[in-house]
Amino acid sequence: MKNFAELIRTLDSSNKTSAKVEALTDYFRHASDEDKVWTIALLSHRRPPRPVNTTLLRMWANELAGIPLWLFEESYHIVGDLAETIALVVPPSNEPSDKSLTEFLLEIIALRRKSDDHKKAYLQSNWKGLAYYERFVFTKLITGSFRIGVSQKLMTRALSKAENVDEDLLAYKLMGDWDPARTTFQQLVRDEQSQDYLSKPYPFYLAYPIEGAIEDLGPASDWSVEHKWDGIRSQTIRRDGKLYVWSRGEELVTDKYPEFNAFLDAIPDGTVIDGEILPFTNGEIGSFNDLQTRIGRKTVTQALLKTTPVIIRAYDILEWEGQDVRERTYEERRQLLERLYANIASPSLPLQLSERQQFSTWDEVTREREQARERHSEGLMLKRNASPYQVGRKKGDWWKWKIEPLTIDAVLTYAMRGHGRRSNLFTDYTFALWQETENGRELVTFAKAYSGLTDAEFRKVDDWIKKNTLERFGPVRSVTPELVFEIGFEGVALSKRHKSGVATRFPRILRWRHDKKIEDANSIEDLKNLIP
Repeated sequence: MKNFAELIRTLDSSNKTSAKVEALTDYFRHASDEDKVWTIALLSHRRPPRPVNTTLLRMWANELAGIPLWLFEESYHIVGDLAETIALVVPPSNEPSDKSLTEFLLEIIALRRKSDDHKKAYLQSNWKGLAYYERFVFTKLITGSFRIGVSQKLMTRALSKAENVDEDLLAYKLMGDWDPARTTFQQLVRDEQSQDYLSKPYPFYLAYPIEGAIEDLGPASDWSVEHKWDGIRSQTIRRDGKLYVWSRGEELVTDKYPEFNAFLDAIPDGTVIDGEILPFTNGEIGSFNDLQTRIGRKTVTQALLKTTPVIIRAYDILEWEGQDVRERTYEERRQLLERLYANIASPSLPLQLSERQQFSTWDEVTREREQARERHSEGLMLKRNASPYQVGRKKGDWWKWKIEPLTIDAVLTYAMRGHGRRSNLFTDYTFALWQETENGRELVTFAKAYSGLTDAEFRKVDDWIKKNTLERFGPVRSVTPELVFEIGFEGVALSKRHKSGVATRFPRILRWRHDKKIEDANSIEDLKNLIP
């Protein structure tokens, strides 16, 4: 646990990719195989479920610290992070623990089934037996809110260096439905077990946003153009008489979309299709807000299947007749995909072929992009005809050229402290717009955002928040409505789940509007007028 905590401290204190990769590589070279597996799991979002709620954590930590509850709560409000608060207020350890990361995680998993008295004794004993940063990491694991600024790609790069295993192969090995409690490092990284690959998807190829002038990409005729849809990226796998549908988040979602069972009788064995899960009602692609009615549902009712049916829009083919075809050109893969679709397409099959367009000039491509919002797409995908299907986010062959974001001017009303290197600053903001009510004009919350400002701007806003706090609600502060920001977002839709009646997609701060007063901010009605 000491080594893992030190790793997290190093990762969290650096913004340099090279330093993070070096720290991870060194850790993977020296950690036990058991701890390596759990580290891979934690950094790829396979975390054990939370065994204790935060109310009990606060109560037991406050008791152990021997301070008044009001002082603990006040400290929590100032620090803004529960794990960090507990690590700070609990007395320092005189007899440091030498338990491994694996031992702690197995105990945390077993803790869920224990009584509250047992949980309390376990937590207080371990809090007392850990040094400050180890106690912080331990509590993060307990709360389930373990976030660190390391992508799976960086972790895979470091593991590749430590184990001398091809990075792309590792990315493939680490995908799928493996359990760190039952999988050894030998099985996960070093062994070649063909039967384990039956259900596994390939690593997704991801596009970069366009950089510079579109003409810099060379002749437009070298590229294929598709509209970019706002759904769930997926891979549909048909192998050995079975069907598997994976999301890009490495979640097996086959059972969540019963419509896809129709693929079993249609798609031939040895086929993997890269595509997008999209809501498709009355013959039209819906919004991501529509799709959210299907996400996370344990039970998919017949009524839900009827009101929000889904399809897969196929972009690419990665496996054909049991052979990995990712090294073939996009042009060749597209021909295979079109051949497959021609053989299996039917009105009852929830599969559509993404429309591929080719243009002779970039002016024509630009005009197509201008129609994106009208077609309910996010913009365009540009794919070089000669490109292979690569692993991860790589520049050169696939680009996304999204439409300009929708924008609205909104008022800052609430703030929370950030995470990682911003944990001492208020950087997570809630914004509101004007709405006419029976009592007059009121500000109504509509979105949250935590990115888009420079570090210097975040510090200025943080200083202002501390001087203009109206009320405190745990780690949240309400502030004097005074600051106006331009908020950008990809899409907007009506929503019964939001107080404003509207949901925005990917909201972020575009700029601080020093030139505007809150009276100049937009209204909920203005936002609704942006709905297509």
